This record gives sequence, C-alpha cells and structure tokens, in this order.
Amino acid sequence: MADKIVIPTDQPHFQCLGPLGNPYPTDLINVETNRIPFRAENFSLDLWKDAFRSWPSPTKGWKDWFLRVSHSNEVQWGERKLDQRIRLSLADMERNESLLIAALYFWSDTLNAFVFGHGPASPTLADVLMLTGLDISTADSSNLFNTKPSAKVETRAIGGWSGYIQKYRKTGSIGEREQTIFLNMWMDKFVFCGRSARPTSVYLSATEKLANGGRFPLGRYLLGVVYHLLYQVAKKLLLGQSIGNLGGPWWFINMWLSVHMHKRLGFDLFAQRFPRDIAEDLELDEEESATRSPLNYGEAAIVLPDTGGNEDEAS
Repeated sequence: MADKIVIPTDQPHFQCLGPLGNPYPTDLINVETNRIPFRAENFSLDLWKDAFRSWPSPTKGWKDWFLRVSHSNEVQWGERKLDQRIRLSLADMERNESLLIAALYFWSDTLNAFVFGHGPASPTLADVLMLTGLDISTADSSNLFNTKPSAKVETRAIGGWSGYIQKYRKTGSIGEREQTIFLNMWMDKFVFCGRSARPTSVYLSATEKLANGGRFPLGRYLLGVVYHLLYQVAKKLLLGQSIGNLGGPWWFINMWLSVHMHKRLGFDLFAQRFPRDIAEDLELDEEESATRSPLNYGEAAIVLPDTGGNEDEAS
C-alpha cells in the first residue's frame, strides 16, 4: 500500500504523500451527496438577502473612460491577456438569481464540485480562459497584494465609483498613473467585486504592476476566489445561516452555469448581442445598432438574459 500513496524521494527519512487514484469513486460521491446543502433542507430566500450586493452594476462614465484608456493600451492589454475581460465590463450583465441560488444547494465543499444528476461538475482553468481570456499560465513569482504601491488614490467621501471616475479620468495623453487607477476600478468592481461595493485601494499594487508592463496569472487568482466563495456559501447553507454580503465574483459563477446549462435554459449563445465600443451619449442613426455579434464565448455568456426569478424583480 505504501508504494501507492507515497512519492519516492532520494532523501532518507523523508516522504511525500502522493495521490491514491480511485478509478471508481462512486462510493465517495454517494457519501458526499448526502452532505450537500440540498440535503440539509434549509430552504429560505431570507438567507440570501444582500448576498448579491457586490454585483458589478453599470457605472456612468465607465464606458467613456474605457474608450479613452483602451485607445493607447489595447495592444498591451492583449499581450497581457486582459483585453477580453476588460471589454466584458461594458456589458450590463443580468443576474440570474434563481439559477445561482438553486445551484449553490448542490455544491460539495469536500468534492469542490456541484453534484448534479449527471455527475460532479466544477469550474476549471480552461473555463476561466474560455470565458474571460485571462492569463492562467504565466509563472507567479511575486507577492502581489502585500507590496506597497507607489500610486495613491482617495477612496473615501468621493461619491462612490461615479465620483472615482470623475476625479481620476484625465484628458490628454494616458500616463501609467491613470492606467493604474483605471485598472484598480476594473479589478475591484468588475473582477473580484469587493464586498464594500465602493472604491478601495486593495488592488493598486497588482494594477500598478500591470500598468508597468508586468504579467501574472490573474485567471488563477480569479478561480481561487471563486472556489473560496463557493466554500463560504455552502458552509453557511449547511448551518442554515444567512449568506450576507460576502462579495466575490458571483458574475463568473453566473456565466459558468449559464454556458453549461444554456440548452436546458433555452438560451441561444449565437443569437446574443454585445455592446459596441461607442461613447455613452452617442446618438445613432435609425439603421445603426448599439450592439454587435459576440466575438467569443465570454461576450455571448455575459449578455445572456436571466430566467425571470430575481427577488427584486418579483417584488
């Protein structure tokens, strides 16, 4: 048995545990199926009050700021695999609360997977790449979020994200400082979705590195935060506790579920329309459209409609 679970090393008295593969894990799956929140029968929409408070809603001025900054940085964003996810922030993504709530009752915090009727399923790095285009392969050799940035931003008493845009959107040429501050809003509001739902400087060190030409596997960070969010929610549901405002990338879970279930939900991925790169107040001719066909799975998924079960809409 030891040779199946221990990785051999050339160091005496030193052993590393290795994987013990089971080609037929049915028994484990069956046991864990009885531990998912669905089995706890703690079904109440009251538990989900404020759970989606950090959802990345549209902010006036963001699209125009995007157009300004992207004009001189689009090539750099493409090289660092940021362009697709930054452009996704232009979409007014509809939240499918009924789908999110139903699915989370089937999350196993042991298997790290949704235990659906057809078998376990979970988001992967391949899904992150397909839906967001973010970097998942660059070696991560830096301690991003513990580095003190040189850029400083004012985040209190400035009128939320709209005030943030008004204060830091400049005119003339784009400098590294403006790009750093622009990316800070993008990463905070549209990627990791901080629980405060207002401007912070949490991601300044990371965005400063990006603005200075650095690279790191942002897609891997995103997937890690997604799994942590799923773990937190499943634990609270098992205990019958209120989810509360955890923050986090609910948008990615929404996209992932919608894509994997689009046929069952009756969605046509190829019939969706994504916003064009045009100014917010631009007046179009009658024959012109403010949208275009999606260029990738992410653009198709992020504009999928909800299924009409949102609590705020029902009320």
